[in-house]
Order: sequence, then structure tokens, then C-alpha cells
Amino acid sequence: MSEHDPFDLRKYYRYLRVVDVVDAMDGVGYFNTGLVDADIRPLWQGMKFWGVAFTVRCVPANRPMWKLDTTEEIVKAHGAWFSEVGNLSYRDEIREGHVVVTDTGGSGEVGMWGSANSLGLIAKGAVGIVTDGYCRDTGELILQKTPICSRARGRTIIPGRIMAVEAQVPVGCGGVQVRPGDMVGCDDDGVVVVPCEIAHEVAIHARAILIADMKSRKRHYETLGMPMDETVDWESVEAYYKGLDI
Repeated sequence: MSEHDPFDLRKYYRYLRVVDVVDAMDGVGYFNTGLVDADIRPLWQGMKFWGVAFTVRCVPANRPMWKLDTTEEIVKAHGAWFSEVGNLSYRDEIREGHVVVTDTGGSGEVGMWGSANSLGLIAKGAVGIVTDGYCRDTGELILQKTPICSRARGRTIIPGRIMAVEAQVPVGCGGVQVRPGDMVGCDDDGVVVVPCEIAHEVAIHARAILIADMKSRKRHYETLGMPMDETVDWESVEAYYKGLDI
């Protein structure tokens, strides 16, 4: 494991793009490592986060939800399901800077994360959610700017379909091994996982890659007469990193 506190390392990733990090990982010999399946993508454009993996392993439910007789029972279906089959409690373990990575165990269409329970994680300090399954209530998730990456949009709810069975264990998500403490990030290009052992070294190289690219693009902006924007303001980014012990 890394000698560096993964939560402290987050500040080194603040400006980094996924592509900078992937290039840096290639450079230190982790070629194609950490590339989460391209189908697992941010729900809305412009999303970006870097955080520390908090893993949740799920499996398909092995029994159907039973028939409910009243409107009140249907509204409270989740409570009935959890009281019968149990519910893994981990929300109080979430801390500021976590990215909740959910392995759905090959479950079918089920809205594991929706507009309400995802906000519950954000309220606990999570900066992102990544799932190899479905999210639902997507109109509200987009309106709320909830930082969630999923494989697909779904319509169904949890009861009778999926069960969370373990937290903070190594999981597989989008063809990548994710362990508690690994660095997880996303932007418009997709999701990447940086093994905790190399997260500090990767940040050093990725910073240099980013700044070099910003300088190059700024020269092109000047040649083409394009108005400057924050993506070519390499001076500010360089000043930020000079203020860190990296």
C-alpha cells in the first residue's frame, strides 16, 4: 500500500485531466491499467471529480419481491424489502473525498442509484459515484448535477433485484480492479482508477503533462486569435502546484 494518505493526495489531482493521468500511468509502466470500460461514463457533460475509492460489492437478489397490497406498502417497498432480507449499512463510513464505486455483480436493470439516495451519499461527503450498473431518475440527477458515472439509465428499483453484501473490499468495476484507497477520477473522457501505490508518482508526471499541453494549446490560441480561457491558463495551474509539496 502507499505511504501517502490518499485523501491528502486529492489536492495533487485537482486540475488533472483523465488523459494526463492515463499518459502518466503509461509512462511508469502501468500500460492500459485502470481504464474503466468506456461504456461507464459521466451522466452529464462537464462532470469532473477525483476522490478516494470506497467500494461496495453487490449481487443479484435470489428471490423476487412479494406482492404488496396497499399504496402505503408500495411507497415503503424499500423498507419492507430491507427488513426482510437485510441491508448493508455503510453510509456512516463515508467521509469527505470518497468516490463510491459499486460492483453490481452482473445484476440486470436496476436503478441502484437514484436522485434521492445518491444525494444522501453526497451529504456524507462523497464527491462521486461510479457503478457498472444503472442509475435512474436521470432527469433529476442531471438537474442536481449529482456526480455519477454509470453504464446505463434504468427504470426499476432495488427490491427483488439487487443486494449490497460487502463494503470496503476489492471489487471489479468496468473490467478494473478497485480497492479501498485507490484514486478514482472522471471527466468527459471517462473514468480511470489509479492504484494507490503509484498515485503520488503519477500525479507528479501528470501535472507536467498537463502544463506542457496547456502551453502548447495557448500558442495555438494566440496564432488563431482565439479568446483565452481557463484551459490554457497554465500560469495559474503552475502556481497552484508550486504551492504544494510535490
